[in-house]
Order: sequence, then C-alpha cells, then structure tokens
Amino acid sequence: MVIRMSLASVILWASVPVFALGALAEVYVVRRRRSGGFDRRDSLVNLATALVNQLMGLAWGGIELAALLWLQGLVPWHLDGTVAWIVGMVAVDLVYYWYHRSHHEIRVLWAVHVVHHSSEKYNLSVAVRQPFVVVTTLPFLLAVVLLSVSPRILMACFAINLVYQFFIHTELVDKLWAPIEYVFNTPSHHRAHHGSQEQYLDKNYGGILIVWDRLFGTFEPEGERVRYGLTKNIDTYNLLKVETHELVAILRDIRSAASWREALGYVFRGPGWTPRPALVEVAA
Repeated sequence: MVIRMSLASVILWASVPVFALGALAEVYVVRRRRSGGFDRRDSLVNLATALVNQLMGLAWGGIELAALLWLQGLVPWHLDGTVAWIVGMVAVDLVYYWYHRSHHEIRVLWAVHVVHHSSEKYNLSVAVRQPFVVVTTLPFLLAVVLLSVSPRILMACFAINLVYQFFIHTELVDKLWAPIEYVFNTPSHHRAHHGSQEQYLDKNYGGILIVWDRLFGTFEPEGERVRYGLTKNIDTYNLLKVETHELVAILRDIRSAASWREALGYVFRGPGWTPRPALVEVAA
C-alpha cells in the first residue's frame, strides 16, 4: 500500500526535527545567559497543546481539504506553476492577517486563540502552544481558492507561513536590518504582539509580512520591554483550563445577560466588551 502525503504534511512533518533542534538550542543559550526565559511546566503545557492540536488537525484536515476541492470545482479558471505559488503565498499571508485579527476582535474566536497568548513566557516552545479547536481557519482559506489557487498549493503555502512563524517566537534575536523590519514580521514585531501592555494590545497580526499591519493601521514597534501573557493571567498549568477558560467565561457572561442582545454581544463583540449601563432618569 502506498501512502500519499500532501505537500503541506511533508513540510510540517519535515519541520519537526528542525523545531526540536531549534528549541533545544534556545534552551541551551538561555540557560547559559541565565535570563530565565523558560519554565519547564509551561513548556510541557505548550507541547501537550501542540500534540492534541495536531491530532485534531489530522481528523479535520480531510474535511477541510474536501471543502476546498469542492469550491475549486466551481471556479472556472485555475492558476498553475510559479504564478500560482506567488499568488498563493501573498494571498495566504493577507488572509492570515484577517484570520488573526478576527481572532483578537471577536470574542468567541478569541476564546480559541487565547490559548496561544496565555503563556507568560516567550520562547520557541510558545509557538506550538495551540488550541484544540482547529475548524476556524476554513472560512478564510475558502477566499484564497476563489482566486483560483489550487487547494494543495494553498495548504502548502499555509504550512510554510506557519513554519516561518515558529522562528519569530524568541527573545534571542534583536531588531534586524531596518528594511527587513519594515517588510517582514520579525521576532521584535511578534514580541510586541504578545505584549499585555496597552500599546501592544491588538497589534502586529501579520504572518510573514508586516506590511499588512502598516497598511491597515495595526502596527506597533517594540519599545517598552514586553510583559508577556494576558491582561489578566490565568495562573494555571491545568491543560483543560488553559484550553477552555475563556469559553467558560463566555458562558458565565451569557447566563448573566439581561437580553438576547447582551448575550450575543458577549459572544461576538470584542474581548472585554460589556453592555452600557442603563441610563437612570433623575427627577427634576
């Protein structure tokens, strides 16, 4: 029996040894510098979330690919060769920007993405701290198929995008040459993205390119030393709580809602949204 793997799977699985070696090298350097950038319990949580995320991805991947192939069949034109790869890489990166931004600005999606931001450390292992829920990428990827990019090329471009992002989760790389910092997402830009200070919230959503943030007004350079984590940290290494704490909070808020409008606001408005207090009429 011949097992056929997609190019996206080959890219991701071939990257695993590189990820492992990179993470081990980072641990070695950080310990030599005694900079305290690691917590063993935190790193174990990161690896556990990665394992479950990949298992869920295997289960969901076939459905996702089938949906993309079905939509491709409705598109009357197709791109091939180098053009398809160039369009695919740029389109996937743009779509990733909006995918990422929506997961910060819509609370039910934030409840998925918050897993990645809940670590108070910043190292290569945090890159693989991922949610168990893997279904939220599909609506965004469908848009790229409409540009006539083959789903197989699309998924490979998405895999390359994710591999790139692994390497920007580090404090060992300072700011790079200015032209690179202007065009590409770098460790400096992504450190700011993981910051819990006011100026860093909801900034720097780019995957490979930072130009989308500059274009859409969400860019913030790294300045003040970044404090990683959430505005209100969860202070737990319990894997289930790490994955579900924001979903639980949404359900709690829905139960306290005074109307359907408020309940929907708690789900689809931004994180931290609360209804306006009712105006109290004061007798003259």
